[in-house]
Amino acid sequence: MDVTALLRERVWSASIPLEISLHTADCASYDAVPYLVHAPRLSYLAFLLPKLHAFFYTSLIYPDVSPTDAWLEYDHVPLKWHYPLGLLYDLYSGAEPASSHDISAEHVQVPSSEDEETPPWKLTLHFSNYPKDQLVQLDAQEKHIHDLFINNVKEADFLRNGTGKTVMSLSKEDSEQLWEGVKQRDYRRFTRVNNKFLNPQGATLRHVPMRLYLPHAASPQAGNRFSSSIHVQEDGKGEKGVMPGSVRVVQGLVPLSSSSRQRQTVGMALHTLLPNLFRNTRGPCLIAAPVLHGAILPLDAGLEELIRTTAYVDGWLHIAFVML
Repeated sequence: MDVTALLRERVWSASIPLEISLHTADCASYDAVPYLVHAPRLSYLAFLLPKLHAFFYTSLIYPDVSPTDAWLEYDHVPLKWHYPLGLLYDLYSGAEPASSHDISAEHVQVPSSEDEETPPWKLTLHFSNYPKDQLVQLDAQEKHIHDLFINNVKEADFLRNGTGKTVMSLSKEDSEQLWEGVKQRDYRRFTRVNNKFLNPQGATLRHVPMRLYLPHAASPQAGNRFSSSIHVQEDGKGEKGVMPGSVRVVQGLVPLSSSSRQRQTVGMALHTLLPNLFRNTRGPCLIAAPVLHGAILPLDAGLEELIRTTAYVDGWLHIAFVML
């Protein structure tokens, strides 16, 4: 097996230990045991809700409450359904990221005997007081989470190829196989369709679907610090101001090669998107580090290699910034 295929499989297999406890306001007993699970890094917390509802059913004050009324939080931060678990963990858990000088298989966190020493990420499950101002309300048919996923897939395909032709021309069977591959953790089913995005017929990859997630403490101020070609979204900022866990999401058009046809690297992209934090293409930022799949990204890592091996299932490089 070649290195690219090996790394893709290791990223696919990576998991995070979770310890999920029922909030006291929804719990009818004082001795409800927590739900323990190794959840895939690339998956979504929404897929756990039916199992969580079934597990805590006998402990609920109102057992007939719908699983779609549930929501999860960490340290008073509601966890967004459309963020992959790995991104949520890198953003909020406080876990020390692995340092690396290059991207290789040993830097990807994967299930192993060593994971038994990793403390689980402790989350709290609620079935009341749904934070509708911060989270999308889910539905029993999983239509909302499906639509959020597909919209991300379409946007990623358009950025990679300059057109959404590949994803729009998928057969109904391929579209269903892609979604079921993600839901059922079926690597072969998912990869068969995903390879069509990475190797489009009659076209070459042009840009990198990349989103940067910055805690507000590390974010440059809005205004003239960002180019007009860079999209900035405030995720978690409402009428009452900045909420706990809010992030600034930065996205721009990142070509796979520079104007001089040089191989595009992480450092080059960060210098373009965040020039006030990364003042050159090789020098690190002193207050925050870019983290992908639990490891600090080396600035000389090639973007095409990353997009082919370490992208999330929606096609994006979701890069969290961790305060140093």
